[in-house]
Amino acid sequence: MGSSIIMGIIWHFVGAASAACFYAPLKKVRHWSWETMWSLAGFFSWIILPWVVSWILLPDFFAYYRSFSLATLLPVFLFGAMWGIGNINYGLTMRYLGMSMGIGIAIGITLIIGTLMTPVLQGKFAVLTGTLGGRITLGGVLVALIGVAIVSYAGVLKERELGIRTEEFNLRKGLILAILCGIFSAGMSFAMSAAVPMHEAAKNVGISSLYVALPSYVVIMGGGAVINLAYCFIRLATKKELSLKNDLAVGKSLLVTNALFSIIGGVIWYLQFFFYAWGHANIPTQYAYISWMLHMSCYVLCGGIVGLILKEWIGVGKKPVRVLGIGGLVIILAANIVGIGMAS
Repeated sequence: MGSSIIMGIIWHFVGAASAACFYAPLKKVRHWSWETMWSLAGFFSWIILPWVVSWILLPDFFAYYRSFSLATLLPVFLFGAMWGIGNINYGLTMRYLGMSMGIGIAIGITLIIGTLMTPVLQGKFAVLTGTLGGRITLGGVLVALIGVAIVSYAGVLKERELGIRTEEFNLRKGLILAILCGIFSAGMSFAMSAAVPMHEAAKNVGISSLYVALPSYVVIMGGGAVINLAYCFIRLATKKELSLKNDLAVGKSLLVTNALFSIIGGVIWYLQFFFYAWGHANIPTQYAYISWMLHMSCYVLCGGIVGLILKEWIGVGKKPVRVLGIGGLVIILAANIVGIGMAS
């Protein structure tokens, strides 16, 4: 396996670890509505950081974006908005199915769609299935999906042992939302594919290959920000039980603490895609779509590891932890199979 591919897998793991950790600071926010917390975290994650990073990287910030036609920018923005819809559905999926079942179904669907639809849309799927390296890579995707299912089953066992129940459990509604989440969340994979001309332009102005994807985040995450912020602000304005004014009326000390934890969560959320860009840069061009599979499967793996570190699995017995470990090993095996396939 080439050293570049190994680094690509490592950086995707780091990005996934950031994704698995970002909600920890948000859990410390008190007496704020979810909408206020999510809006502030998202403002830094989807707007402030992409703009600041791109401003630092680009020799001429505005000239770079003016150089693209609407036909180039609009698909990137719309796929970003699609990803934003997936974000919202993700939270609703957890609400009706619970964390373990919701994550397993939603991540499983987005892993498949985000990974395989890109070569299908580009007319390259037949080429992928017609080469040994391509078939090995596809095998790795299947193994990753099995690993996600095993880790999710471990989560189900954990919830049973701890007596955790989803008060609003609704299988039919939850499955519909999980499918929608899986489809729409794959928008990030599609957006990265559509943004290739932006990556090439960034490379042409002297930006390192590790960073060429970052300027496109201004447009991609801008699309996601429009959807998420609109959803939050509409709810804050229309739901009687929610009030931005009341959230901001908490004591000064708590206001500052809540703001800091929200911002930290937003920064960590952005870092997942910062390192996703590094991982993506190390993946061979013909296998670029595999970045999404690596990110999603490592996300599930890291979520289990973070749960162990935070002692969320204490008192659940040996079986759930053992199943979690097996699922983690299967995901690691999948990453290695994919790496071998790309190197073939």
